[in-house]
Amino acid sequence: MTEQVLGAGLRQRHLAMIALGGAIGAGLFVGSGFGIAAAGPGILVSYGIAGVLTVLVMRMLGEMSAARPVTGSFAEHARSAFGPWAGLLAGWMYWALLVVSVAAEAVGAAHIVEGWVPAVPGWAWVAVFMTVFTASNLGGVRNFGELEFWFAGLKIAAICGFLVLGAVVLAGLLPGHPSPGTAHLTGDGGFLPHGWYGVAVGMVAAVFAFGGLETVTIAAAECDDPVRAVRSGVRAVMWRVAVCYLGSMAVIVALVPWNDPAVADGPYAAVMARIGVPGAADLMKAVVLVALLSAMNANIYGSSRMLFALVGRGDAPRTLGRLRTGVPYAAVLASAAFGFVSVVLSLLWPRTVFPFLLNSIGAAILVVWALIAASHLRLHGPSVRSVVALAGIGGVLLFMLGDAASRTQLLTTGAWAAGLLVWARFRSVRRSRTAPGTDPLPS
Repeated sequence: MTEQVLGAGLRQRHLAMIALGGAIGAGLFVGSGFGIAAAGPGILVSYGIAGVLTVLVMRMLGEMSAARPVTGSFAEHARSAFGPWAGLLAGWMYWALLVVSVAAEAVGAAHIVEGWVPAVPGWAWVAVFMTVFTASNLGGVRNFGELEFWFAGLKIAAICGFLVLGAVVLAGLLPGHPSPGTAHLTGDGGFLPHGWYGVAVGMVAAVFAFGGLETVTIAAAECDDPVRAVRSGVRAVMWRVAVCYLGSMAVIVALVPWNDPAVADGPYAAVMARIGVPGAADLMKAVVLVALLSAMNANIYGSSRMLFALVGRGDAPRTLGRLRTGVPYAAVLASAAFGFVSVVLSLLWPRTVFPFLLNSIGAAILVVWALIAASHLRLHGPSVRSVVALAGIGGVLLFMLGDAASRTQLLTTGAWAAGLLVWARFRSVRRSRTAPGTDPLPS
């Protein structure tokens, strides 16, 4: 089993921060502006529903991972529940999601720094970031965990400072800034200015923003006590994300009109500017930069471990499973290389190829979550959590199918998933011919 030869240097305090590093990135600091523009103050409902769905999925994943802490995490659970095809689908979908996210984060981070240092082109900053975080992941896993612990800690500190400042203003305790009360929550078109349709659009954005938390169960296999690490890590992640996401959304929509153009561009910067914090724009750019770099680091880690697990099950080339001092260096290099290639594509064809890559993994997290819930249903029997989670995921997918703005993402992700299933079917048939008794992919 591949998980028995990986290094075991992570500690419990590292796990929650690794998951937060992957989850709290541009999706929260920048992408949330799109959700607010669509739902208005109703974004609180959107994030609340998405948060409940996330908690259900993470609790099921935590339960399965505590029973069997392996590097492949949910991909291995899916394999145990439904067969090789499910493990292949879950593993490759998640790998693609993470490596394309690395590219998006690298481009976003380079754009911020290029604005401060225009003499250095953006591609040079991308090269620097990719080199630094590839090196970080090639080092010992404990060194990676320590770096991500402090990286993610800075993000949490920034969000906590934002929440405290927002609470002070809302309470009317900041001189020269009377409390707006509920004026922005009920005015400007009401709490649901675009009705429940807007809430649904905001929920789609919220679901994608929550993606990345699953990394905590992947990393648990490299802890000294993986069972305890999974249980405590999942609990810590859930409440911290609830505070960061829901608390932030509450402060934003309470202090700034939801239809202010500045909110769509950057909701956190809009709040800081409204309060009158000196250098608010650059301050929030620095926070977003840290968030993007932390997410890059965590996502290179998560993608390399998932790729390593796929190698161990024969779903990826064996050469990518090479280890050095307990680190899957070949998988790290391959994952980082794909991220760098995606960055090059974004520079060469910013309006065609790269948007296609982003769209192709747009609904990947929903596919992964559906497999997690279905695996729990199969392995542990029917439960309220699994049934409600599957119904919620199905509802989001149906909405995306009916919404013109979301349909392209769903269809391109579906095409990617269909291609993986065809590949799995081909491999299953080929294996069954050479190794009788191999379970074929269900027709």
